[in-house]
Amino acid sequence: MILSGKDYSEQIKELDSYIDSLPTKEGKLITVLHKAQDLVGFLPNELQNHIAEKLGIPVSKVFGVVTFYSFFTMVPKGQFKVAACLGTACFVRGAGAILDEFKKELKIESGETTEDGLFSLDAIRCVGACGLAPVISVNGKVYGRVTKENVKPIIEEYLAKEVN
Repeated sequence: MILSGKDYSEQIKELDSYIDSLPTKEGKLITVLHKAQDLVGFLPNELQNHIAEKLGIPVSKVFGVVTFYSFFTMVPKGQFKVAACLGTACFVRGAGAILDEFKKELKIESGETTEDGLFSLDAIRCVGACGLAPVISVNGKVYGRVTKENVKPIIEEYLAKEVN
């Protein structure tokens, strides 16, 4: 299956194998969507159609779940997923300014991916580390007590790790 110009045939085979191994398909939509997103990285319409067919459910149900839950995405994300916490504790300690600094440095808005596909930037509600506010995470690694001055070094840390 070609998605966004890239061949994901191997990932789709693995997904199909996973779905076929389920003892029952009933009530497994969210589990299957997580597996699909782990394998492919995003859930475009073509993949949602495929999942609906494999599970024997309407495409509208798949689309409804994908668009309802914020942890699912229909667009490709960057290799490094930056998430800025805007929960209350982080927000009152300056998270908005830190998010703005990431936007400025990466030249993207929240919800976007850099043209080179390296970074995605998202604002999230809470990472559960309020005592370390303001907090950002990159691919799940949490950075606490972040300041605007920390933004560029954090980005440079991941540029040094770039893998394609």
